[in-house]
Amino acid sequence: MAVSFLRPEAQAALRRWREPVVALGIVLIGVRWALIGLGPLRWIGGIVVLAGAAGLGFVALRRARFARMAGGAGLVEVDEGVVSYFGPVSGGSLAISALSAIRLLRMGEGQQVWLLSAPGEAPLHIPVDAEGSEALFDVFAALPGMQTEAMLRALRRPASDDVLIWRSNPMRLH
Repeated sequence: MAVSFLRPEAQAALRRWREPVVALGIVLIGVRWALIGLGPLRWIGGIVVLAGAAGLGFVALRRARFARMAGGAGLVEVDEGVVSYFGPVSGGSLAISALSAIRLLRMGEGQQVWLLSAPGEAPLHIPVDAEGSEALFDVFAALPGMQTEAMLRALRRPASDDVLIWRSNPMRLH
C-alpha cells in the first residue's frame, strides 16, 4: 500500500490542475530556448511557446474549469463512442452520435446533474462530480456547435434554473 503525504483534497486539486501546470512547464522551456538558445533553437523555442500557450494551455485551462472534485455518486466511462454511467441507483449508456440535447439540471443542496438525451432512449442523468466525469469535457467539446465557454459559465453560475447546454441540429445528417 502506497503512503501519501498529501490529503485526498490536495491530491484531487493537483490532478485537476496537472494539465495547465504541464502546459506552463512547456511554455517556460520554450521561453528559455527563445531567450538563450542559439541559431534554430531560438525559433524552435518561439514555436514551443506558441504551441504550449495557445494549444495546450488554452484547452488545459478549460478542462480544469470543467472538472469538479470527485466524490459524487457513480462512475462515468467514455469508450468507443458511448457514454456510460454506473450509479448506485440508476445508470445507462448512450451513443455519442445519437445525442440530441444536453442540459445542466440544478438539484437540491447545490448539486448539479448532466441530463443527456437521445431520441428513443431513456435520458441519462450523470452527477457533475461523479468519478470520471471529467471525460465528458472532450465528448461535449467535440459536438457540432457546442459553445464551450457558455457551458463553463453555466457550471459556475449558482442559478436555480436548468440550462440547455447543447441541442443537435435536426437538419444535420447522421
